[in-house]
Formats: sequence, structure tokens, C-alpha cells
Amino acid sequence: MESSSKKIYTGVGDKGETRLLSGEMVGKDDSRVKTYGGLDEFQSHLGMARSLIREESVRNVLVTIQEDIFVASSELASTPEALNRLKRRLGNEDISRLERRIDEFTALYGIPRHFVMPGKSPDSAALHIARAVCRRCERLIVMLNKATGGYDELVVYFNRLSDLLFILAWALEINAVVKDVVSDLIEGEARKGNHP
Repeated sequence: MESSSKKIYTGVGDKGETRLLSGEMVGKDDSRVKTYGGLDEFQSHLGMARSLIREESVRNVLVTIQEDIFVASSELASTPEALNRLKRRLGNEDISRLERRIDEFTALYGIPRHFVMPGKSPDSAALHIARAVCRRCERLIVMLNKATGGYDELVVYFNRLSDLLFILAWALEINAVVKDVVSDLIEGEARKGNHP
């Protein structure tokens, strides 16, 4: 167990400043801080969604995405000059991986032909919340990229990621409908069995 003498608060942020991963002190209203703060919120929503989801294939996809979000957060917490010193950055291979997942789930579940109203099941609704937060993060990354440059791949990654979250939420909704239909059929057969 960790020593009880360590404290979670540092006092460094008391004047509205924080330190980037690169060591630079910036205001907490800095666009990089707002952007990786958005990713922190997004990460929490992904965790909530994953805790509700029972389908292992979807859970596994979300774990990989959550690992990617840590990488993206490190990128956003760095100055453009410090990006090259990072051990890993999200790039074209990661984007291609998302596209493969989108194609796999689309082949299995199709694409809805109408607007989707979230709420059919708790797990799909949680993923829709994560998708909406992902879109906001994408907009923040676009703004930051316009101001500083260096985040072109992140813009594409988050665009594809929101598409993947949409199709995963759709898959969970279809699964919920199928479970409801099967449950109704079983209940109907059970009622018939009680009435000769």
C-alpha cells in the first residue's frame, strides 16, 4: 500500500495554471488543457459504457479504444515541439484499425435507415453518450489543430471513432431487440403450456 504521507493535491493549480507533459506551465483555460480535459471526460464515459456492456466483442473494442485515448491525451498535453519525443502517437494504422472494426460490425448489423433515438437499452444509451462526447472532442481537436498544427491524424482518428461508437451502439440496440423478441416468444410458449 502507498504511503499515507503522499497527497493528491499539489497546490500548483491554485492560481489557475497547470503543467503540460512537456513541462510548460499554461493556464487551465489553454486550448490544449480544454482538449485533453475533454478526453478525460470521454474516457470516463467509455468506462461507464464498458461496465454496462455484456457482449465481449464490444467490450474488447472499447478496451483498445481506452488505451488509444491515453495516447491521444499525451499528444494533446504536449507542445508541438515535444510531440516527436513521445513513445507512441496515433496514426494511420490506428485509423485503419477503426475502419476495419466499423466494416466488421456494419457487415453484421447493417446501418439504420432512420434517426436513432438512444434509450433502447442502458448499454447502447451509454455508448451514444460517449459518441456525443467524442464528437465534442473532435471539434476541440480541430480547433487546436488549426491554432497549432501537428494533430492531423488525431482529427481523422476521432472522426472515425465516433462512427465506430455509433455502429457499436446500433449493434447493442439490435441485440436488445432480439433479446426482447426471444423473451416474448419464450413467455408466449410458457403461457400456452399452462393452458391445455
